[in-house]
Amino acid sequence: MALQFEIQAQDPKTAARAGVLTTAASVIETPVFMPVGTVGSVKAMTQEMLEELDARIILGNTYHLYLRPGHDIIRQLGGLHRFMSWNRSILTDSGGFQVFSLGDLRKITEEGVVFNSHIDGSKHLLSPEKSMEIQIALGSNIVMAFDECTPYPAKYEQVRQSLQLTSRWAKRCRLAFDSMADRQWQSLFGIVQGGVHHDLRVESLEQLLAIGFDGYAIGGLSVGEEKSLMYDTTEFIAPRLPADKPRYLMGVGTPEDLIEGVARGVDMFDCVMPTRNARNGQLFTTKGRLNIKRSQFLRDQRPIDADCPCKVCSRYSRAYISHLYRAGEILASILCTYHNIYFYLDTMKRIRHSIRSGQFSEFRESMLSNLSLGEKA
Repeated sequence: MALQFEIQAQDPKTAARAGVLTTAASVIETPVFMPVGTVGSVKAMTQEMLEELDARIILGNTYHLYLRPGHDIIRQLGGLHRFMSWNRSILTDSGGFQVFSLGDLRKITEEGVVFNSHIDGSKHLLSPEKSMEIQIALGSNIVMAFDECTPYPAKYEQVRQSLQLTSRWAKRCRLAFDSMADRQWQSLFGIVQGGVHHDLRVESLEQLLAIGFDGYAIGGLSVGEEKSLMYDTTEFIAPRLPADKPRYLMGVGTPEDLIEGVARGVDMFDCVMPTRNARNGQLFTTKGRLNIKRSQFLRDQRPIDADCPCKVCSRYSRAYISHLYRAGEILASILCTYHNIYFYLDTMKRIRHSIRSGQFSEFRESMLSNLSLGEKA
């Protein structure tokens, strides 16, 4: 089988669950955070660093890898795993969110999305069939169905029409995926849309269930809606996803979001936040966030986080890293990214342990309280 998933523990007070997701490339304990490697690289990290941090699965992006270097080149070089020298699991985004983000540079039709490349302005069509072709060529372990990401805010009827288009595209993805002879050890996930409307989420899910997928993602959140709406929508739809399939909340988010998502029954997360924020000098700690570029850290000999055992916190001071940022040194981004990825992966490890030990609710309360402290700590 291309993918196996087993739930091994459930929290008695919430919908949190811990399990094991197995692909042909790696065994992944869930809940899991997946670092984003958009163009075949997690920014400021080597693959050796990711292995050292025990990342079991990372993301690649269909849109970006299609435009550069091209999926045919990657196929000829043995697929994305071999191309980037990564032997563990890879999930590829369908490209739907990226073309959604292009705004005036794209036009959505029944066939797919016609868009102009952000690199050279060249015109392309990304359809459900093309997205499957690209992802099969990349050889990712988990392939995402091509969807339309509905903007927020949007009128109810616009959201409904969007989810229906996503459902039609999902059926085409399923047919194209199943018809490809060179598909090996790959799984296909469907994406539930419907905005913040509960009835539309149910409608979308029912249509996807009729098609049948190896896992189900919650899309169209963290696109500008209030945090309370994101949590409410997740709490409503996540428990309705098949209990025996992985549940993936796309593009989310902060450490607080991960904890709250787990409490609502989510198994998989991804977000650019730990890497992007690191490059901007913002660090995540057990006592909340701190901005290392602030002048208060110029003479601070403490580590980023005194409670963090990562190699950065074990060796370097806030003062030194603050100096690196002010001097424009690349090492600043490397050290901060390493720490942030460690923090995210370690947070998920602690979440998994708390679920298995029956203490998730206590962990959740304590962690959320500490994260709210910020730079006061």
